[in-house]
Amino acid sequence: MRIFLIGYMGSGKTTLGERLSRAMSMDFVDLDQQIELRENRPIPEIFKAEGEAGFRGIEKRCLREVVTEMDEVVISTGGGTPCFYDNMSLMNQSGLTIYLRMDVPSLVFRLRNSDGSRPLISGMSENELSAFVKQHLEERKEFYEECKIVVEGMGFSDKKLDELIDAIVNYSR
Repeated sequence: MRIFLIGYMGSGKTTLGERLSRAMSMDFVDLDQQIELRENRPIPEIFKAEGEAGFRGIEKRCLREVVTEMDEVVISTGGGTPCFYDNMSLMNQSGLTIYLRMDVPSLVFRLRNSDGSRPLISGMSENELSAFVKQHLEERKEFYEECKIVVEGMGFSDKKLDELIDAIVNYSR
């Protein structure tokens, strides 16, 4: 089984993915890390050199490689991965998609306190960031909501993780 974690940047996909993969004894892949390994350069550098369109093409190829080469795996996708090409269809056809839903203020708080390696938001004021996140979430909502399971991304306790695992097991029956 492939499990795809989907949500906006800062929603906790990588953190949850690592926990979920350990709990379910599955491999874990962070798609952004795969892209950096494949391209031998960090994502901000790819964005700078190739632009967003170039990056999205690389992302598409990496997603297809992971789907082709791996089976029992939890995959943390990039925030925009489901919104380009036929990526969302591919993920829904080849595994279980889970949307980590979060509200704008929570995302802005997390992003303001992140390490600053997110090229789409670098240099934004808090008001600009809030408006940007709100607009992006609205644009991406239709893709995110195609996920087979939707969970609230805030405060992912051990109990919530157990409930998610139960939902995954029940879904795959």
